[in-house]
Amino acid sequence: MSHAQEMFKLAQKTLANAYSPYSKYNVGCCIRSHSNQYYVGCNVENASYSLTCCAETAAIVQMIASGEKQIKEIVLIAQSDKACVPCGACRQRIREFAELDTPIHMGNHEKIFFTKTLDKLLPDSFGPEFL
Repeated sequence: MSHAQEMFKLAQKTLANAYSPYSKYNVGCCIRSHSNQYYVGCNVENASYSLTCCAETAAIVQMIASGEKQIKEIVLIAQSDKACVPCGACRQRIREFAELDTPIHMGNHEKIFFTKTLDKLLPDSFGPEFL
């Protein structure tokens, strides 16, 4: 089984734990770090929308809390008919911990539809190297 397939299965399991009573848009994410460890996250909504936590953010926080700092690959899925893509804020969060050629696999609860690198999702981005 490839890393992406294994990550997809982990994201599916995490998707079931999403808390989205307002949008009804469940999202699951799995990150593979440089040491090939997996970190998962799901979206957790809040009545005050600005306090909502995206699945990618949850997975990144878990990765950082475990002592890792580098994303190698991401799978992002939603309980939807369409592919789930990272929001703008999450693209920037991913940029903080990933190389521009990091693959991001996007799909729904049944399959991955497509893969793009971070530089395709966030062209001409601002990163840590600018500081």
